[in-house]
Amino acid sequence: MSTNKSGWKKLTSMRLFMPLVCLLAIIIVATITIPGFLSISLKNGVPYGYPVDVINRASELVILAVGMTLVTAASGGQDISVGAVMAVAAAVCCQILSGGEVSVNSLSAPIIVAFLAALVASGICGAFNGFLVAKLNIQPMVATLILYTAGRGIAQLITDGQITYIRVKSYQVFGSYVGKFPIPMPVVIAIIVVIIAYAILKKTALGLYIESVGINGTASRLVGLNSTMIKFLTYLICGVLAGVAGFVASSRIYSADANNIGLNLEMDAILAVALGGNALGGGKFSLMGSVIGAYTIQALTTVLYGLNVSADQLPVYKAIVVVVIVVLQSPVFKKFIAVQKEKRTSKAAVKGGAN
Repeated sequence: MSTNKSGWKKLTSMRLFMPLVCLLAIIIVATITIPGFLSISLKNGVPYGYPVDVINRASELVILAVGMTLVTAASGGQDISVGAVMAVAAAVCCQILSGGEVSVNSLSAPIIVAFLAALVASGICGAFNGFLVAKLNIQPMVATLILYTAGRGIAQLITDGQITYIRVKSYQVFGSYVGKFPIPMPVVIAIIVVIIAYAILKKTALGLYIESVGINGTASRLVGLNSTMIKFLTYLICGVLAGVAGFVASSRIYSADANNIGLNLEMDAILAVALGGNALGGGKFSLMGSVIGAYTIQALTTVLYGLNVSADQLPVYKAIVVVVIVVLQSPVFKKFIAVQKEKRTSKAAVKGGAN
């Protein structure tokens, strides 16, 4: 019995236990409420179904969650401008590809050039946020509020207030499928981003530096770490990843829609980090936890749409479920459960002694 208890305690103490439980709970609810939720069909060799839709639609959120995790861990704050930065990157990319035209059927520049230009633009946005937070010590939420407010206006200026359409197949494939290859390209791009980020954080000391700065920036400086540069770097990375997400989003709808690309995704990215078991106050983090959190958020969104919940009502239901999940993972709730368990153990011991 003690061996089973020890094994269960070890399992429940794992960092990814609660994120996986939350995701599994959403999947179970979806399976019960939506007929055929787990069914997958093939059409011309390409898979279709709710599971594929969840994994595919979560790609941009997964990419954003990676950057948001690093920012949160290092600065103890969040970048609420990532959705607007996505719009800026999409506007730059499509404007270069269209040559300034509103709608085109052929490319005016190579896709790689437009993609790199989008990353440069989003990187500048990230650097701007990083300078305000790391160098000027402005609270992250306040600092990133600037681009959150102005970012979509900048994107509108880039596109002259128009929705720029790129009706070219070679560009659209980055938001859909390549021939009969069964995995959507957004999923492939998200996987590549996660693998690169995970490899860098695990194979170099960057992950440890970020955690150290997030736990205690002053102490980190005393041991020789450049906490200012590390915080700046996380915001730069977050901005670049927002650019990648913006590229994928614009390819998915083959256009630069400054008003809608990345809309409200910054909130979902923050929730993904929280659902991943990461402390929003900074410090130790779990990249894979945030990825699981991103899929949980998208699964919840897909389930609500499947239940015919309107887009206007969606945030209400999502907020209720997320509050419950976050409370279950909160240190205060865990401490409360531990105290109650200790009290029950003590009462059982006293009762056993009396007998």
